[in-house]
Amino acid sequence: MFMWNRIGFGVFVATAALAQAQSPESQSSIKVNLPPDAPVSLLSADMGESRAAERGGALVLHLNTALVLRNSGSRRIRGITWMVQSQEVTPGGRASVTKASLDVAPGETFPVRVDLRLLRPLTRAGGSMVEMSLDGVLFDDLTFYGPNRLDSRRVMLAFEMEAQRERRHFFHVYQSQGAEGLRREVIASIDRQGAPRLDVQLARGRATAASGEREVQFAFLRFPEAPVEPVSGMAFVSGAEARAPRVEVSNRSSRPVRYLELSWLVKDGRGHEFLAGTVPSKAILAPGQKLEVLEQSSLRFQDSKGAPVPVESMTGFVSQVEFSDGAVWIPNRGSLTDARLQRALAPSAEEQRLTSVYRKKGLNALVDELKRLSAR
Repeated sequence: MFMWNRIGFGVFVATAALAQAQSPESQSSIKVNLPPDAPVSLLSADMGESRAAERGGALVLHLNTALVLRNSGSRRIRGITWMVQSQEVTPGGRASVTKASLDVAPGETFPVRVDLRLLRPLTRAGGSMVEMSLDGVLFDDLTFYGPNRLDSRRVMLAFEMEAQRERRHFFHVYQSQGAEGLRREVIASIDRQGAPRLDVQLARGRATAASGEREVQFAFLRFPEAPVEPVSGMAFVSGAEARAPRVEVSNRSSRPVRYLELSWLVKDGRGHEFLAGTVPSKAILAPGQKLEVLEQSSLRFQDSKGAPVPVESMTGFVSQVEFSDGAVWIPNRGSLTDARLQRALAPSAEEQRLTSVYRKKGLNALVDELKRLSAR
């Protein structure tokens, strides 16, 4: 048992030019690093209910921080990522916060919440308790600013492409089917958002074989426009657990690939399918080359009440590709209309945001939002 203490943070901003001249601050501070040419500026930071507690040989930090930023550049901001760290080399000492689907004009302000738990060694002396550094900003023309140490450019670019895809879809429905057609599409999306989802627990590292496990071959959903095609795959399955999934893929495009994500669906004994997880791979894949993507982990599936969900079969599909030139591919909306994906995939963050506009403000407000965004 241990006692929580409220963290008394003193906030300051350190630019790259002043960082070396800055004297070490006390451990009761959070340091926000912004380079001199950053396209955002910090207006305020509220530490809220941030707390710290000793546990064993570490200090557990619960951050509950609200930043208010201004777009100090000349382009509209679509996304922003911060790296938050209490200790770079300690497990649990670094995390990130990404805010996507923004539409912040030059001069406008916007909030960013940081709700995280970090670990920090008790023996560390001097310096700030927590440092926040800008890792990247994505603009409306899809250009990027920042060091990109967390691969945030790819993450935010995929988010923004997904958001543009959803806006185009709903605006097309409105143009082709009118307001009532848009209402029907939104209600169908809201119904999908209420569908039950699996709770997937991931255990990384080499998983040991379980008694009675069997080898399950993957089936695949193949999208005609996908630059990378799954060829074969399998996982070892025992009851509600699948371990060591592996999939062979082929680059059928004319460009080298440097990152891809494979997602898969799991079917239970009652015939219900759920989105089960994603296997990322940063391996270089030349045009025409095949590669086996491995994941040394195990996945355990349970329903919303905590009951295990036995695995009967698995189906994989390519969900994201990044080329060596930085371009990103995601499935188009037509591919995602597959009946199995419609039942299993949760609507995207942007689709949920648009349906939230409908829920809170009504159909006319949603139409106005789609018109405003499509005009840009």
